[in-house]
Amino acid sequence: MFVKICGITTEKDALLATALGADALGFVFASGSPRMVTVDEASDIVKHLPYDEIITLGVFRDERPERVAEIVNKVGLKGAQLHGRESAGEVVYVRQRVPLVVQGFAAGDPAISMASDAADVVLLDAPNPGSGRVYDWCQVSGAFDGVRLLLAGGLTPENVAEAIWRVRPWGVDVSTGVETAPGSGRKDPRKLRRFIQ
Repeated sequence: MFVKICGITTEKDALLATALGADALGFVFASGSPRMVTVDEASDIVKHLPYDEIITLGVFRDERPERVAEIVNKVGLKGAQLHGRESAGEVVYVRQRVPLVVQGFAAGDPAISMASDAADVVLLDAPNPGSGRVYDWCQVSGAFDGVRLLLAGGLTPENVAEAIWRVRPWGVDVSTGVETAPGSGRKDPRKLRRFIQ
């Protein structure tokens, strides 16, 4: 099971998540997020990661595709997670300039049917991304056959096993569910360990 820990804001949390076995780390560049990091902060964290195989993703919402590619490449990230209203053409533009693209959608969003073939992974999140709220996983089950589905939204160490059993995603993504306090950006070592296990 592929595991992404999102909303990384400190080197300590990045190193802990990778040491515990996370496959990917997400750095939020979307303005207005309490977990937002600057280009310099993300660059400093990424250059201290010990494993080349860790996938590092910049998370963007309604950002210009040129700016997405610029930030991903400047920071040295391995991909972009597009979590806005990007057109198929914008997804293609980004994918031609970065190694990996995750296209995110809120559960129930009719735009899911417009997921770009250029995206390597489709992420499905709660209707209010970053809220830590669970949604009805039944609406997901079987809807994405043949797609690498990354399940997010309200996942915690207590419910992630059930979510995997019900939905059978390719991977899972967590932020709020492993924080010391919701929205703090700081990761709780015990919650991280239990989630990844």
